[in-house]
Amino acid sequence: MVGLLTIEDLRISFDLPQGRLDAVRGVSFSVPDGGTVALVGESGSGKSVITQAILGILPRPASISGGRILFNDPKNGVEAIDIAQLDRDGAAMRAIRGARISIIFQEPMTALSPVHTVGNQIGEALELHRGVSGPEGREIVADMLRMVGFPDPERAIRTYPFELSGGLRQRAVIAMALICRPSLMIADEPTTALDVTIQAQILKLIRDLQQELGMAMLLITHDLGVVANVAEEVVVLYRGEVMESGEVDDIFRDPRHPYLRALLKAVPRFNMGRDERLVPLREIEHEGPSQLLAAKEAWPEDADPDLPLLKVESVSKSFSIRKSGWFGSSAEKEVLAVDDVSFTIARGECLGLVGESGCGKTTLSKIILRALTPDNGRVLFSDRGQELDVHQLDNHALTEFRTRIQFVFQDPYGSLNPRMTVYDIISEPLVIHEVGDEASRREMVKELMRVVGLDIRFLNRYPHSFSGGQRQRIGIARALALKPDLLICDEPVSALDVSIQAQILNLLKDLRRELGLTYLFVSHNLAVVDYIADRIAVMCRGRLVELAPRDLLFSGPIHPYTRALLAAVPEPSLEHRLDFAHLMDERASDPAGWPAPFTINGAAHPRLVDLGEGHFVRADPNRGPIRAAA
Repeated sequence: MVGLLTIEDLRISFDLPQGRLDAVRGVSFSVPDGGTVALVGESGSGKSVITQAILGILPRPASISGGRILFNDPKNGVEAIDIAQLDRDGAAMRAIRGARISIIFQEPMTALSPVHTVGNQIGEALELHRGVSGPEGREIVADMLRMVGFPDPERAIRTYPFELSGGLRQRAVIAMALICRPSLMIADEPTTALDVTIQAQILKLIRDLQQELGMAMLLITHDLGVVANVAEEVVVLYRGEVMESGEVDDIFRDPRHPYLRALLKAVPRFNMGRDERLVPLREIEHEGPSQLLAAKEAWPEDADPDLPLLKVESVSKSFSIRKSGWFGSSAEKEVLAVDDVSFTIARGECLGLVGESGCGKTTLSKIILRALTPDNGRVLFSDRGQELDVHQLDNHALTEFRTRIQFVFQDPYGSLNPRMTVYDIISEPLVIHEVGDEASRREMVKELMRVVGLDIRFLNRYPHSFSGGQRQRIGIARALALKPDLLICDEPVSALDVSIQAQILNLLKDLRRELGLTYLFVSHNLAVVDYIADRIAVMCRGRLVELAPRDLLFSGPIHPYTRALLAAVPEPSLEHRLDFAHLMDERASDPAGWPAPFTINGAAHPRLVDLGEGHFVRADPNRGPIRAAA
């Protein structure tokens, strides 16, 4: 029986100057009418190339060298069409693309035009494929925006993408994909760029719309947690070939292929043992440090070894945003980015800082680095047992402080200069701070390469010749060059595949133990933080709402926002699926919507309350019992 979409022995090749590259090699699978199939694999596995072939948008060097893509749409009332044989620019393909088969793209900000309103962009597809425009088209667009969850569709029609939050932008992309009521929806990593609570809302929305409109869905992802919660059938790809396929129960309960079993072991899970390690597909072989430990400076005699390495005391930071009107008038709005944040990090500890986009994590990191000045509060740093007020330092003392804290960036692509060799990138901090001579710097760079598991023969290469995981290791090597005491890791694995993510997390764990490093690990992925952190601080709307040791936080979360975060994390397990019916909506991150005694509004200003054993929660004990409310 032919499904809605049937792919038979598909082969796709690229004709490159270096020769022919076979990107997809004999892939076969089927998407049933109304069903959900997940296409799972790492970067380079061929997922996106297959998607492009289905939509007839393969790049010019690519061609379908074999196989069939049969589209059997019951709404057409004709026999199955072989998309592989259609002219990609012909009328038949244009009639299918966007109307019968649509796509939800991964990054909503690049999928939407910044110079056209949301209504214009959604209405364009309606006009192209159904010939509907004017008031009738506007009414259909408003109905679709209402269906995907926009609170005020009429206003949304007039807004531009930059005026919307990430979640609403993704809803607009979904509306654009569904406006022509397609038979097949391709969801290409539809939640990768979103926070965990927004991700859960979007997954629920897609599932509900699929049932309401009677669509089939082909889900493209590398997130096995999403697959476990959404898919009915799974196809696992590796280097252009199908490794394993079957129903979701078989895939998770009885994985047969070694690649699939390895992929499942590489995903961080809650409640992993203290000594349990992730198992990446390819472990990083790295050497222990020697120079990095050899020249540690001696502490002064009057040093206090019990001082925390970092102490943040009542730090607040606000920004003024000026909005201009049509006739030159303007108004200023105060945005409180960080509100009375306090915590400490002991030497050798890893503190996880968790929260959604816009919660103040990055602003707080910049304040600690002294890239921003707080309105109130202090940041104290223990330099070999001597407490320094970071924002009072100047001249030589400030330069010296810069060597003690280093940063590992989120984006391994954007954080490395494409015009510098690996040697220049890693040695740059040594040159800036005038550490050693040319010979000693070269030896240090070679050791740093070995410590992060990279071949020293690659020193004269440029970043573009490395994979994402290798680039992130280059960034870590650069951060270690000055032998810092504290590393601030800002979402260091969020842009990586699960197997590469496991490599980097294991490497960071090993380096922390071998070098005595201290981490402030910033992330929105609670499973990742659970794996690497000792204590976890949860941040929302600029405030710390809960702070506790890892075990206490996950076994007994108190604050409603923490509980909402935990409930929204999709686990790669069929036993712990998301409860879509009870997921909190956008009010999960609205302090005024939290129940007493956690409510924050004009009349209630709760503070961090010590519950014992290092567990703190922001609440007002005068407005009700804290644990009972949880």
